[in-house]
Amino acid sequence: MPFIHVELVEGRSTEQLTAMMKDITDAVHKNTGAPKEHIHVIINEMKKGTYAVNGEFK
Repeated sequence: MPFIHVELVEGRSTEQLTAMMKDITDAVHKNTGAPKEHIHVIINEMKKGTYAVNGEFK
């Protein structure tokens, strides 16, 4: 039962997130043989300004 965690900065539409989750599910199914109904994709959306790259807020 694969669990895939995706961290994204907020701002994508529901349609974009849905398409991404479908693509991820298809890729995991294709490469592992796991049944699609057992593949879990978890998206965590971060608020802008709550993370840093090289010590600078993004």
